[in-house]
Amino acid sequence: MRINLFKAPLGVMLTATFLLASMSAVQAQTPSGSGAQGKTELLWFGQAAFRIKSPNGKTILIDPWITGGPKTPPMYKNDLAAVGPVDVLLVTHAHVDHLGDAPAIAKMFNTKLYGPADMVTPLNTLGIVPAELSHRFNKTGSVTPLPGIKVTAVQAEHSSLLVWKNPATEKMEAHPAGEPMGYIIQLENGFKIWHMGDTGLFSDMKFISEHYKPDLVLIPIGGNFTMAPEDAAYALRTWVKPKMVIPMHYNSNPMAKGTAAEFQAAMKGSPIKIITMTEGETVQF
Repeated sequence: MRINLFKAPLGVMLTATFLLASMSAVQAQTPSGSGAQGKTELLWFGQAAFRIKSPNGKTILIDPWITGGPKTPPMYKNDLAAVGPVDVLLVTHAHVDHLGDAPAIAKMFNTKLYGPADMVTPLNTLGIVPAELSHRFNKTGSVTPLPGIKVTAVQAEHSSLLVWKNPATEKMEAHPAGEPMGYIIQLENGFKIWHMGDTGLFSDMKFISEHYKPDLVLIPIGGNFTMAPEDAAYALRTWVKPKMVIPMHYNSNPMAKGTAAEFQAAMKGSPIKIITMTEGETVQF
């Protein structure tokens, strides 16, 4: 039914005006995009490698150590193209178990690689990744690689080194690669994921959690190179306090001996929901 507001009684005009204003307010609060109310899907390849499917169906790939990962499912390990298509490619630092196949994936899918500024620069200057397929940013810097998706770089307490085989000399070379980072990934519906990258304990985890308010945290627990299960549990219980956590960066390196069982034991009594995954498993939120 249509109402001619110029000829309608005053009461009808006021009612119609109120209804129109109410509808506009509801629309303003609804996330944009037809899939913004959809689910978020995470696939774990192993170590720190995850594929995120956003509510609008976009694919975000993080730290893709795929072909070299000892626990990568064969369907991906033997066919790198199976991880795609890839809309957003994120790398936390240059160690091989994080940079991994990122250069090959960037070229394969013509996808821009986002990473720490001083890691991306040697990737460019050495000819590993072309400049047009990369984007440099640093801690507290944000990028919006796609509409509705925002990625903010945050602190990680670790190191970063690029080891590269020089094709001219056939020798391995080590190149400085800046500082490592973690990422706060905000999806189209507002859901926030904190991929911590490789990190040890640092008290500003509390600040990061309070400021960015992640819903889900992906936290390393392997030890030796990162937090061990007890340290990861301390960080979560004392500083971070998210709704949900997925342990990562374990079960792939004999030097990183932390286990999911040890992590669960250290988290006993915590209200935080722990989601332990196996390599190749998918979960939805």
